[in-house]
Amino acid sequence: MSMRKGANVPVPSATVRVELGWRGGPGTPDVDVSALLLTAAGKVRSDDDFVFYNQPVHPSGAVRHEGRHQDGSGVLETIGVDLSGVEEEIGTVVVAASTDGTFGQVAGLFVRVLDARSGVETARFDATDATSETAFVLGELYRRAGAWKFRAVGQGYASGLAGLATDFGITVDDPAPAPAPIPAAPPAPVPVRREVDPPSPARPVRLSKITLTKAAPSVSLTKQGATSGGMRVNLTWSVAAPPRGWMRKGNDAVRLEDVDLDLSCLWELRNGTKGIVHPIDNQFGSFHQPPYIQLDHDDRTGASEAGENLMINLDHAAEIERVLVFVVIYSGATSFAGLQGVATLHPPVGPPIEVRLDECTVPSPVAAIALIENVGGELIVRREAKYLLPAPGVFKQQAADIEYGWDMSWQSASKD
Repeated sequence: MSMRKGANVPVPSATVRVELGWRGGPGTPDVDVSALLLTAAGKVRSDDDFVFYNQPVHPSGAVRHEGRHQDGSGVLETIGVDLSGVEEEIGTVVVAASTDGTFGQVAGLFVRVLDARSGVETARFDATDATSETAFVLGELYRRAGAWKFRAVGQGYASGLAGLATDFGITVDDPAPAPAPIPAAPPAPVPVRREVDPPSPARPVRLSKITLTKAAPSVSLTKQGATSGGMRVNLTWSVAAPPRGWMRKGNDAVRLEDVDLDLSCLWELRNGTKGIVHPIDNQFGSFHQPPYIQLDHDDRTGASEAGENLMINLDHAAEIERVLVFVVIYSGATSFAGLQGVATLHPPVGPPIEVRLDECTVPSPVAAIALIENVGGELIVRREAKYLLPAPGVFKQQAADIEYGWDMSWQSASKD
């Protein structure tokens, strides 16, 4: 049901999916969704009560950032909430969004609540009056007399995600201006020995996200401190809005649900061994054994909300020579024209690293995304964002090999 600002409705489901959607397309800024768990005082208890792209699961497990996917109408980002598992101390789950532009540039912005099992829509609120806001509270799930309700809020903030989070009690790790110099103090008296040191302050939440561009195409994982643990590489796609006019009315428009995209990588270790990780011939790789890279699954329909993910084991970073992350159209389309991709690397520490693919203007079925190289013991991520054109008789995956000099042997293969 469609709601007006300030209205509320009962939420009968024990588990819900809260979807925030908008229409993507050229000129549309990126949008990120978050949730804040508040007590009756309207504040978080700690920074753990903030669920967003850098902190996707609440410690209770009741609120989860479930990632992004696309449907025929636009882009959807999802928060999953197990209302029966929300701690008694929490009275409200706020659903918010932020953008690197303004919400006046984001068309078709809405939030809706669905039963997580049946998919039946409980509530929907369309935000139609956004202008210069850079953060937005779309709605909130809240307790009332032992039951849950959803309220359409529609409150904008000009201070971005950092300002919104701070208002609810989150400690944000933003760069601060250097303080003015302080005159030297006189020598201090001999300190009294303390038997117990005070506890270290909690690490503040990092809201930053690195976007690799043509002007700033690379970043060091090593300098970010990402030298161990698992790094997830996620790829999402949306369908570009078709051009207006009578010449193209949708007969040739790409339907994302019909396209089978294969997230893949070529890998090479320092000992000279090399290969490929992709779903063809079930070459899913291995996380704990060479090549220390694993593809989680093959999503052939676009139905998986989390998309396809590569996991790279940085515990073995010293053994990795280079990794080329790329994507291939297995079926359903002849080129990436009309599709817009965003790859996000999620290191175990440090901010996410984002690579946006430019609009495809050539008939290419292969897109190189990022190259990870071991340079003198330092892992460097470099933006590629390059569309490849396989020569006649060359396999799509082989085109990536030829472009980047992997020098492997190739033979025909297919999925089960």
